[in-house]
Amino acid sequence: MEILFVHPNFPGQFRRFAAALAREPDMQIHAVGDAKWMEDTAPLPELPVMAYPTPEVAGTSTHAYARNFESAVRRGQQIVQTLLTHKRQGLEPDLIIAHPGWGDAFYLKDIFPGARVIGLFEYYYRARGADVGFDPEYPMNFDDLFRVHSLNATQLLALESCDGGYCPTAWQRSCFPAHYQERLSVIHDGIDTDTVAPDANATITLPDGSTHRAGEEILTYVSRSLEPYRGFHIFMRALPRILETRPNCQVIIVGSDDVSYGKQPPIGQTYRQRYLGEIANRIDPSRLHFTGRLPYQDYLKVLQISRAHVYLTYPFILSWSMLEAMSSGCLMIASATPPVQEVINNGENGLLFQFNEPVTLANYAIKALANPEQYQELRNQARQTVVARYDFNTICYPAFKQLIKQFEW
Repeated sequence: MEILFVHPNFPGQFRRFAAALAREPDMQIHAVGDAKWMEDTAPLPELPVMAYPTPEVAGTSTHAYARNFESAVRRGQQIVQTLLTHKRQGLEPDLIIAHPGWGDAFYLKDIFPGARVIGLFEYYYRARGADVGFDPEYPMNFDDLFRVHSLNATQLLALESCDGGYCPTAWQRSCFPAHYQERLSVIHDGIDTDTVAPDANATITLPDGSTHRAGEEILTYVSRSLEPYRGFHIFMRALPRILETRPNCQVIIVGSDDVSYGKQPPIGQTYRQRYLGEIANRIDPSRLHFTGRLPYQDYLKVLQISRAHVYLTYPFILSWSMLEAMSSGCLMIASATPPVQEVINNGENGLLFQFNEPVTLANYAIKALANPEQYQELRNQARQTVVARYDFNTICYPAFKQLIKQFEW
């Protein structure tokens, strides 16, 4: 079978699936991605990628609600222009697996009419009942409602451009219109639970020069970007009480000052500056270790030395980091929001609290840091949950191969 993976930031979420399929006999794997987007991405050495030029974004004369869709059309057009060159040289995939959220899959079936197309569908925006308007600190207005409705134009055309698809979690699938859900399987990208595992001897030296080991009193927080969508402001507001009560606690915060989701802060500011400034006169800043983004192995060591790990999110896409923290045997203190509640049951494999309650978060963290032995079973169950439901080799990859089988001619 000849398979083409399509992702602007390839390999992205397809990293494990594409690499595993490339090792299968009788599989010929191709990939295409955005030349610029892939510059900072670790490639798959065994899988060369056809790169296309980054398309121009929509112009300022385009209506603000339509800019996302216009950019998606430009990307869809650029991809097929690039692929047509390879088609003339013999490229004719049997199956295309695409992340269509940026318009990538719009026109693939037009140039490869003999191929089936499977889409990875991460999120369908809701004007109410999910991320938009969830946080009272960032209330929605009518402009937000109209913008969100318009964003789904890309998703709807993508759904119609694919023969079927999958979502990483059941909650993410539930966000899509009901008549599309029956065409969407639930298959997570998968966790390598052999690599992402507890290590009682883990040690790490952070970029600030400090060295920390498993067994120390360490509170951890991880997010690709330090932003409200991942509850960074709630976490920061819990710290003064935690640090005052636990004088030996050190806090490791992994993530960049970029914004991945949600509104940008005012020009020249970061959310880290804003919320650190809010608590600066109530904490000892030397006990906070902001690492930025870390190499993957160092990031795993942070999870392995954690005595308590905090994960927060709006009702939105579930982060890989939460499942990797659980697989590492972390004690999870997490927000009671739908994507989290799909995985964590309060008191069974983690501790849950209402998102906008930093005092409750602080109280949970203080108890966990003071009495780590009392929470060992929650750590064990957290890892077992991931092994049983999200392990790549035994759960997710077999499910993915079964999905592919459904689309064989």
